[in-house]
Amino acid sequence: MSDTWMVRAGQGSRYFENFRDEKIVAIGWRAVGDLKQFETRKKLAERVKSVYPDYTEQMAMVAAGQLYRFANEIKIGDRIVTYDGRARSYLGGIVMGECVHQPNQEIEGLTNRRDVRWEIERSRDDLGPSAQYSLGAILTLFHVPPLVSAELWQDAKTKQPPSSTIPTSKETPLADVIARELPPTLAGATYSQIAEQAAERIKDRIAALNWDQMQELVAGLLRAMGYITQVSPPGSDRSRDVVASPDGFGFQEPRIVVEVKHRPRERMGAPELRTFIGGRKPHENGLYVSTGGFTKEAYYEAERATIPLTLLDFEQLVSAVLESYTKFDERTKQLLPLAPIYWPL
Repeated sequence: MSDTWMVRAGQGSRYFENFRDEKIVAIGWRAVGDLKQFETRKKLAERVKSVYPDYTEQMAMVAAGQLYRFANEIKIGDRIVTYDGRARSYLGGIVMGECVHQPNQEIEGLTNRRDVRWEIERSRDDLGPSAQYSLGAILTLFHVPPLVSAELWQDAKTKQPPSSTIPTSKETPLADVIARELPPTLAGATYSQIAEQAAERIKDRIAALNWDQMQELVAGLLRAMGYITQVSPPGSDRSRDVVASPDGFGFQEPRIVVEVKHRPRERMGAPELRTFIGGRKPHENGLYVSTGGFTKEAYYEAERATIPLTLLDFEQLVSAVLESYTKFDERTKQLLPLAPIYWPL
């Protein structure tokens, strides 16, 4: 049976479109050179340490392990998965070629690549909590468990594992339980890698909110930023889910009118933007929140808007929530309970 591998498309999924459009996956550490010239992981680790002297021994070993797997352990015919964080979707395909070093066709330092035939696309929200947890590993490249692969491809009946909630007791400190659940390579991860995965888990929580709760979360975000809000009751709201202003009545500037679209699998397009803009008055500022993101046409429509208008996609919403979370009122924190983690810089 073929193996399945996750190859991440860079921090923030920045190379996802390159992977999809060029039908490839690629890996970084450009200074290492052609991966096929190294016969063992040890030699690869020595090379990584020599070209990246700031790496610790463990960081060099972790990087070398991923590079060696990419070049040697991934086989033609294996399944490959990559992730688009903005659309919250996984792209799956079949490896069609050996690892090739192509410095003249690099994508910002990703010089070693493999050809892929893309076959499937699955929303993260379609997957169970166990699959989401497995696919949230921090490494650039890792092996995907068979049950998770089957769930992605929907080619086998998979029994949903028990809840991924970590059990605790008075005898077992929570920190010790978490430490056992974390992958052994966590110490070699960077702060940005861990922060990115934390943001993805937070997006999972937000995606699970219903529409009313999402509306309240956005209103709570605006209150944390210093505004007084009015949330529209259920029913026709004339593209005005939340109204925010310094005085709460809209007499003082700025008056912000918010439309909230909680459809994680649907991008908002130009027609939706035109409807929203058409209902605004000259003195109003528009904020359009879409957990499914926006089409290119929608962004173009926003640039042509006759009123100040901001589009907020899922990534930007999470960033804004994290930036203002300490100022959230208790009602909003109950919608999205988070705990701080302190990290040495």
